[in-house]
Amino acid sequence: MKNGCLERFLFGSSRLGWFQRTQIALGIARGLEYLHEACVTQIIHCDIKPHNILLDDSYVARISDFGLAKLLKSNQTRTTTGIRGTKGHVAPEWFKAMPITTKVDVYSFGIMLLETKELHLLVLNDEEAKYDGNSLERLVMVALWCIQEEPSLRPSMKQVTRMLDGAEEVLIPPDPSPFITSIS
Repeated sequence: MKNGCLERFLFGSSRLGWFQRTQIALGIARGLEYLHEACVTQIIHCDIKPHNILLDDSYVARISDFGLAKLLKSNQTRTTTGIRGTKGHVAPEWFKAMPITTKVDVYSFGIMLLETKELHLLVLNDEEAKYDGNSLERLVMVALWCIQEEPSLRPSMKQVTRMLDGAEEVLIPPDPSPFITSIS
């Protein structure tokens, strides 16, 4: 792809404008929604991270590297498998011997939305983002929903897409501590 991977724009010297970044996030969400809900064989990617998101000449996001992907049979919604993915992007259920669902990709997507770690860096020298506080808040709230430790609390990628494009209200995510104490 002409513009390489998303990682280059998150961690390199080149930066994309706020509108482009929100469109890329929405494009990734739509791609995952397709893999999870529209494919004849449901696909769990298992390694969603900036390095595996390619950008074409128009900066349209394309999910790549399906080497760790898991295909689900038509009667399956979950599976068990050995841990897959990249450190820092792996959902907590991988470490708890829980069945794996599409929610592992939702978690990784949420981590990717928060990848820069410091909120002020998202809007640094970006006047468009500074004046679009509602979109920034929505993006962060969606990310917080996606990284809930309890998989059942995470939205589906269809809900994520609807929240990102403003078609669905984004509520304040719950405090994850009740789940954490229940597994201790």
